Parts: sequence; structure tokens; C-alpha cells
Amino acid sequence: QVQLVESGGGLVQAGGSLRLSCAVSGRTFSTYAMGWFRQAPGKEREFVAAISWSGDSTYYQHSVKGRFTISRDNGAKTVHLQMNTLKPEDTAVYYCAADSKMVAVVAGTNDYWGQGTQVTVSS
Repeated sequence: QVQLVESGGGLVQAGGSLRLSCAVSGRTFSTYAMGWFRQAPGKEREFVAAISWSGDSTYYQHSVKGRFTISRDNGAKTVHLQMNTLKPEDTAVYYCAADSKMVAVVAGTNDYWGQGTQVTVSS
């Protein structure tokens, strides 16, 4: 069983930065692809970023490319999302995602989800 716990959300002004973290329990973390999704009020959950089990491959939604960076520390069983130059439209609940298959994480059909952490960007 894999459990995901997000942290690091909060309120920040536009142009600011936040770093989200996702702590993962379970023995097989190092073999799992990981990702981040977000859901704004009244909208569907959308893909933000994903990283392969080795960290060699990363994928980003177009709107966050160049501003957000996903990374992982397999020893610490943690995945991070560094968010810079935040915009009000980045306001959402951010969810950590995990699956043994990268394609499942990118598609949002992954097996495991965290509970989410709120990110609010004020203008």
C-alpha cells in the first residue's frame, strides 16, 4: 500500500514562490512514477507535472513549463514541486499522484492520490 501526504501549500502574492512536498510511504517508492495535479474551484482536476521513477524524465503542462520544477529524492521518499512566478490562475488544490506506470500518472489514471494541499495566489 502506498500513502501520499502533501505539504507546503499556502497563501502567496502573485510573482511569489512556493515549494510543495509529497511524502510517500511504501517500499516501492523508488520504482513509482510521481506527479502533481491541481483542481481549481468549479473546474476539473488537471495534470501539472510528472517525473519518472529515476528522475530522468519529466513532463509539464504547457502553462507551468518554465515556472514549475518537479523533482524527487528516492532516499527520502519525497517528491517536490517548486513553483515560481506564481499567478492567480495557479490557485487550486494540488494533489500528489503515484503509479508504477508513467503513462498512468500523466493520464490521471494512477492508482494513488494524496489528500491535497491548498495553494492560493493573490493578485
